[in-house]
Amino acid sequence: MPDNNNNNSNNNIEELSSRHWATTNVKASSSWRMFKIMGEFVDGFDRMEELGPCVSVYGSARTKPHDPYYILAEEVAKGLVKAGYGIITGGGPGIMEAGNKGAQSAGGASVGLNIKLPFEQAPNSYIDWDKSLDFRYFFVRKVMFVKYAQAFVLLPGGFGTLDELFESVTLIQTQKISRVPIILVGTEYWKGLLDWIKAVMLEKCHNISAEDMDLFTLTDDVDVVVRTINEFYSRENLGPNFDY
Repeated sequence: MPDNNNNNSNNNIEELSSRHWATTNVKASSSWRMFKIMGEFVDGFDRMEELGPCVSVYGSARTKPHDPYYILAEEVAKGLVKAGYGIITGGGPGIMEAGNKGAQSAGGASVGLNIKLPFEQAPNSYIDWDKSLDFRYFFVRKVMFVKYAQAFVLLPGGFGTLDELFESVTLIQTQKISRVPIILVGTEYWKGLLDWIKAVMLEKCHNISAEDMDLFTLTDDVDVVVRTINEFYSRENLGPNFDY
């Protein structure tokens, strides 16, 4: 009997091979894109180098001003500014706005790394006028978040916040950046995730090491956030990451 699966596979390969691959247009587009990417890196590095010690604050763009986590994010930012840190956020609404609002009200540096999106994202009104940066490319923006942060503080958020969390953990775990505090604010929100990481990733599947659980601090307390970062830097030097 004929092997229908093999025949179908061969037909698919022939069909794919017969299609025109527009290499000329792709190469031209990629070349120009490279310069756009370089331009974003250069502008970001030039402007971020002047900031001094900062903390990146992450969280949902959908959180409303009356939400307890919005209020908590504002208080966290105020506490960090009073301890001598500037605040870096994604520059949008929600938790990002709360972080910038808290930083500005406490007289600290309020940085917004804005991203061009088809929805949700518009710069909030609490970013310092000279510290608002616009990015087309997510990966360039991510470098700025990480390189110039002395700690990462994460409040409840969606897929973007989870992406920022696990990227930070991965960079530290693989020693691509120095270890810095990663603080999860919102026990009710984050505890289930940490329990799953411990029970499944660590204990059941052995996909991480026991010491990886020590990379996180979980709290609802502004004072714990500030104290955790201050205690860490009583032993470590302040400076940008990625210096290798």
